[in-house]
Amino acid sequence: MKFSKLTISIAAIAAVFTVGCATAAKTVSEESLGLRKTDLYSESTTTGDKTLYSKDAAGGSKKIARAFQDAPPMIPHDTEGMLPITIDNNQCTMCHEPTVAPSMGATPIPKSHFMDFRPKHNFDGKTFTKSVDNMKNEVSVKPISQLAGARFNCSQCHAPQSTGKLAVENDFEAAYTRENGAFKSSWDEVILDDLDTLKK
Repeated sequence: MKFSKLTISIAAIAAVFTVGCATAAKTVSEESLGLRKTDLYSESTTTGDKTLYSKDAAGGSKKIARAFQDAPPMIPHDTEGMLPITIDNNQCTMCHEPTVAPSMGATPIPKSHFMDFRPKHNFDGKTFTKSVDNMKNEVSVKPISQLAGARFNCSQCHAPQSTGKLAVENDFEAAYTRENGAFKSSWDEVILDDLDTLKK
């Protein structure tokens, strides 16, 4: 028995339509879509707690424990007038630069931020050529004298901490891999010795 292409196409469309109709009967309630147990139409009545950032001056604030081992530390002090960070204005370095941090009572920028993790590609204005083979480990990790360009915008990883209440209780407990992991990164211990990189 022969079927034309048109007959097979119609049968396939009918099968998809039938399955689609059967699946469409399942619904998800709007109340189950988010953490707040209210429907989307009543959303205007659900308001979060006010965001309360620290007003302590830099140097007079208390350090915040890291959320987990090697997590970027939160900013414990007021950042009014310090943001946004631009190529011409990075006020974080005025206190956190390793040479001045001890005298300022600030946490020094770690060694990992003075490391070049990026391969140097070539661009002559017209043609872009990669300097590494993706199938090989050709990235060279080497110390540099200035803050790495990829680490210059501090606020891409570090943020002020709000003391406002959460809509959902947080019972997460960090398990640090180092005794002082709540306040110290382990990167400085391993950055030059334990990373398997190509030395150039």
